[in-house]
Amino acid sequence: MIEMVLNGLGVAGLWLAVEYCLKHQTAQSLEEASLIPFADDPEVARRVELATGKVVKAVAPEVEKPGWVNLEI
Repeated sequence: MIEMVLNGLGVAGLWLAVEYCLKHQTAQSLEEASLIPFADDPEVARRVELATGKVVKAVAPEVEKPGWVNLEI
C-alpha cells in the first residue's frame, strides 16, 4: 500500500515539475523549439517548411576556414 502512495506522489511531483517548467512558455516558443532539430541543415529545413508551412530559422553550416582544421571528436 505504501508503495502505491509513494508512486502516486512521484507521478504527481513529476507532473507538477513539468507544469512549473513550462508555465512561462507560449505556444509560439514551443513551436519554435520543436523546429530546432531541423535548423542546422538548410535542405532539411526547406523540406520541413514545404511539408508543414512553418518557417524554420535555419543557420548556414560552418565553413572551414583556411589554415584551420575541423577535428571530429
